[in-house]
Amino acid sequence: MLFSPFERMMAWRYLRARKAEGFVSVIATFSFTGILLGVATLIIVMSVMNGFRTELVSRILGLNGHLTVYAPGAPLTDYENMTRRVAEVPGVVNVFPMIETQALLSARGTSTGVVVRGMQPQDFGSKPILSNAITSGDQYLQAGRVAIGVKLAERLNLGVGDDIVLLSSKMKSSPFGSMPRSKTFEIAQIFDVEMYEYNSGFVFITMTDAQALFQMPNAATELEILTNNPAHVEPIRDLVRQTVLGAAEVHDWQQSNKSFVNALAVERNVMFLILTLIIIVAAFNIISSMIMLVKDKSRDIAIMRTMGAARSSMLKIFMLTGASIGISGTLVGAIIGITFALNIDSIKEWIEGWSGSELFSDEIYFLSHLPAEVEWSEVVGVVGLAVLISILATLYPAWRAAKLDPVEALRYE
Repeated sequence: MLFSPFERMMAWRYLRARKAEGFVSVIATFSFTGILLGVATLIIVMSVMNGFRTELVSRILGLNGHLTVYAPGAPLTDYENMTRRVAEVPGVVNVFPMIETQALLSARGTSTGVVVRGMQPQDFGSKPILSNAITSGDQYLQAGRVAIGVKLAERLNLGVGDDIVLLSSKMKSSPFGSMPRSKTFEIAQIFDVEMYEYNSGFVFITMTDAQALFQMPNAATELEILTNNPAHVEPIRDLVRQTVLGAAEVHDWQQSNKSFVNALAVERNVMFLILTLIIIVAAFNIISSMIMLVKDKSRDIAIMRTMGAARSSMLKIFMLTGASIGISGTLVGAIIGITFALNIDSIKEWIEGWSGSELFSDEIYFLSHLPAEVEWSEVVGVVGLAVLISILATLYPAWRAAKLDPVEALRYE
């Protein structure tokens, strides 16, 4: 066995609080609490960062294509033929032609800028993240009717059946000179995709209406491509680029959101390093408490050594004493962190109700709820790191206990 019954008994006795070693016990308690908080916080933060990335990427991919084909500065006039050719590329699941541009929305005497996306009605219905997000109204796009986000509807006090006016930057001649093209639409759907950017600033209309409003007859601004493997789109992107023969540019979703994905990765790594420091600080508390314990128990160590206890036994006793503090704190912290992460949205709502303040604004964090995704491999890594740091923290105090000279320790007793 790694530890003998004698070594385990002595380690347990030194762990128990006694009046004479009260200060040592307080430091050990702080060490336990510090490691507990460090491990729990690290698991919670890493889970939230994982949840953020998964939610945002899944919604970005649900609302946008894995690949985008577009012609810079000009619409795709041959988009139907290009759509057929791109659809035959191996790995391509579906191709959606669309028109996406900015416009001014006017309703109830208020105007706001929006992004207008013109799509075929069947393409709108084939996207689950859109078709399943309809909170009121029809399920399909129709000519002369629009779908708007729930935040936009709330801001302008609009509902299904109300009329809005979309104004294009394209101009038309009139008796009063050039005026922007405009068209009145009826609101047919209100959607909630749980992303503030889309809920507050996107309007969906039919492809035919978009072509008429923005003066793009028989044209599209881009082709949206879905693939069978969004995590590895580079080979398919190269094949699509060869298919369009330089008539258009091809970008994948990672290129379009490169700064965003990189920012998430950097923030996640920085948070991991910062929170690991909490565990390291707690480990220094273990070192100080063990050094004080060794000094306080020097007489006991000397007596045990004179009675035949080996240096290795002294080393194991104090390693086990210190490691027990770190390991128990790690395990309790892991349980608290996992429990908190799995119930974080309910806890957030309870804190918001108790405090009366909003902790998680969708205007700032893009999502309308607080996501968390526990990756068990990361939990194992965090627990293993904390246990390793705890064991390393015991080496120096245990080595000092093993090197203690019984004669010097008992000289003045």
